[in-house]
Amino acid sequence: MDPDSRPYDQGMLDVGDGQLVHWQAHGNPGGKPALVVHGGPGSGAGVGATRHFDLDRYRVVLFDQRGCGRSTPHASDPATDLRANTTPHLVADMERLRVRLGVDRWLLYGGSWGSTLILAYAQRHPERVSEIVIPAVTTTRRSEIAWLYEGAGRFFPEAWDRFRAGSGTDARTAAELVAAYARLTGDPDPAVREKATADWCAWEDAVVSLEGAGTPYGDRPDAARLAMVRICAHYFAHGAWLEEGALLRDANRLAGIPGVLIHGRIDMGGPLTTAWELSRVWPDAELIVVDDGGHLGTDTTHTHIRAALARFARR
Repeated sequence: MDPDSRPYDQGMLDVGDGQLVHWQAHGNPGGKPALVVHGGPGSGAGVGATRHFDLDRYRVVLFDQRGCGRSTPHASDPATDLRANTTPHLVADMERLRVRLGVDRWLLYGGSWGSTLILAYAQRHPERVSEIVIPAVTTTRRSEIAWLYEGAGRFFPEAWDRFRAGSGTDARTAAELVAAYARLTGDPDPAVREKATADWCAWEDAVVSLEGAGTPYGDRPDAARLAMVRICAHYFAHGAWLEEGALLRDANRLAGIPGVLIHGRIDMGGPLTTAWELSRVWPDAELIVVDDGGHLGTDTTHTHIRAALARFARR
C-alpha cells in the first residue's frame, strides 16, 4: 500500500478517433488484475489510489480517460474536439485496454463518476469483471445532475447564486447551467474559459466544504482544471449519453459479480439514495454506509475500501 508507487510498465494506447489513452501498471505483474477508474469525468488518474491495494498481491492498472491526465489530445485546448469523448467511447477504451494487457477478468475500483463508468462497462462486459468496489456511488442520472448543480443550492444559496451568475445567462435549472458552462469552457477566449473553470470549481468546492478538505477542485493545476471542467460540463450537458435510470434498470446484468458499495451518509454531492437503490437491485452487492463520511471519504471509508480489496485479493 505504497502512496509513492512507481509503475513497472506504462504506455499510450491508440483507441482511434485520433485519441491516445495513457495507462500505467503498478504492483505485481503476476498478481490479481484490478483497474482503477477515476472520477470527474476528466479528473485524470492519480497513483494515490494504489495505496488501498496490497501491491504484492495485485496488478493495479490506472488509465487517464480521453482528454485528461496524460492522454492526448488534451481537453484544456479548446481546439480539442469532444465529440468522440462519450461514455460509450470510454467503455470501448477500457475493453481495448483489457485486451492490450492480456487480462481475462479484472476487479474494477473507483468512485463518483468512476462508479458510473464502472457500472456501464460491467453491464456491457459482465464476463470480464471479477469484482467491483465503489466508494461514492453515482449513476449520473439527470436527476443526480439536477441535485448537484441545482438542488444542493438549497444548502449553499450564496455559492449557488455565484455559480448561476458565472454562467452568463439567466439559467435556473441544472440542465441550463451545465449547458452554459459547456459552451463557456470551449470558448476560444482563454479569459472566458479560465473564469468559467474557476466559477465551476468554486461551486464544487462549496458542495464538499463541510468535509473540511479545503478546495480540492480549485487547487488543481490550471490545465488539469480546464480539462476536468470542460469534460464534466460536456458529459453532464448530455446526460452522460445514458438513458435515464438505465444503470439501475439493467443491474441484473451484474448478477454473479460480488460488489462492495461504500457511501457516506452526509455526501452532499451524491446523496445516499443512489447507493441504496443500487444495492436493492444488485443482489451480489453489499452496501456499507459511513455515517460520518461525505463525498471525498474519511479514514473509516478508506478502512472499508482496504478491507474489501483485501478480501477480494484472496478470491
